[in-house]
Amino acid sequence: MHIARARSLTSLIFAATFFAAALVATPSLPSHSSTPQASAAKTAIKDPELIDIAGFQRILASQKGHPLLLSIWATWCEPCRDEYPMVNELAKQYAAQGLRVVGVSYDDDAEINLVRHFLARNTPIFINYRKRMGHVDQFDRAVDPTWRGELPVNFFYSADGRLMFRIVGEQPRAQYEQAIRAILLASGSSHP
Repeated sequence: MHIARARSLTSLIFAATFFAAALVATPSLPSHSSTPQASAAKTAIKDPELIDIAGFQRILASQKGHPLLLSIWATWCEPCRDEYPMVNELAKQYAAQGLRVVGVSYDDDAEINLVRHFLARNTPIFINYRKRMGHVDQFDRAVDPTWRGELPVNFFYSADGRLMFRIVGEQPRAQYEQAIRAILLASGSSHP
């Protein structure tokens, strides 16, 4: 099956499953909620900023001085959807030791509604961006010249900006924690 058609089919199945689950699981809310939590929830969910290669490089530069986990994902990628909550848990667990986490979605413009719902459902504690459409190979090479675009992928940088590890595909949580502890140690941060 052609990759684009398989990806579209996967997106369609994910969307149907996600919206069906949301209809079943979402309680009715009053249409005029004025609580501070309701207002915060409405404003907290915004579309991820679009980035190109220069934007990606600005992100890396802004995180220099901190150990960084860069997680690249897409809603049409089932292993990405499975892994994302774990990445969010790791972000929470290691934040006190100085770990920064940044997400980059590889979803196309047509999939923005899926991205919005995915982020709303997972409530990440870290910022997410979305790769601008086009120039995928060039973007991949800018991230890591040896990376071939497989998803999900996580890159682990020490505080000096050095790429130390890359984890591709579904891997055990222990492997992520080992990489995080190594970048914390290389960065002079304490860890449990």
